[in-house]
Amino acid sequence: MIEHYLQPNSTAQALQLAKEHAGVSTWFSGGSKLNAAPTKTNKTVAISLDKLALDKIEMHDGALHIGATCHIQTLIDHELTPVALKQAAGFIYSRHVRNQATLGGEIAAKQPEALLVPALFALRARVILADDTELNVEEYINADERDLIVKIIIPNPQITCIGYNLTRSAAGLSVITAAISIDDNGNKIIALDGVSTKYNGYSTPVRLRDLELQDLKGELLEQAVSEAIHPVEDLCGGVAYKRYVAGVIVTDLLAECQQLAKDI
Repeated sequence: MIEHYLQPNSTAQALQLAKEHAGVSTWFSGGSKLNAAPTKTNKTVAISLDKLALDKIEMHDGALHIGATCHIQTLIDHELTPVALKQAAGFIYSRHVRNQATLGGEIAAKQPEALLVPALFALRARVILADDTELNVEEYINADERDLIVKIIIPNPQITCIGYNLTRSAAGLSVITAAISIDDNGNKIIALDGVSTKYNGYSTPVRLRDLELQDLKGELLEQAVSEAIHPVEDLCGGVAYKRYVAGVIVTDLLAECQQLAKDI
């Protein structure tokens, strides 16, 4: 339960406050994850990011720079946002949540489903941390500690990329979220959420690196995807069901993505 709310005026001050309140503090921007189950925080000190001016969306040398506190609905509405990221942002069903949640929060929060992360993997997105460390999103997700993100960079917003989110109902929990991209050299990224064992209850998005290097199609690709993933049975479905639908989704998405790449 949050008992103290601190509002630093700079990133340096924010980091100092986090150091002073180590172990009992949490970053606070939109608050959509901190105030709701199952991600509700047990920290007592909230360090606000509101005054740090981390919400801009700008182009620099052909790359898209997105501030970590940019709200998800703003991504959907902004003309510079890549179509694939707009699409992934729309997987968050509630507009109320989209108006509150931030891109940095969606990456950093340890939650049961990571609806935007597969698209960020596929878009080759990178994060800049408060200490100026730069990591790709996959490295950040897999790190032991998820430090403060100040910016997300998409190197090539024009890359061919599409995604898909399977749910039981419009507002239901995600069964599988997938994203695929193909760059100008034909290199693929295949990213999925919902197909691996959860770690302490939160999602672990993955890339199918071995399949990215192969030229499989149709039933062969469906079978390869099914064998490459390790889903668990839960309220969203059984293991066999998730293996099957993941294979179909990836096969269909890849075919569509390849066609889009040819048409450009």
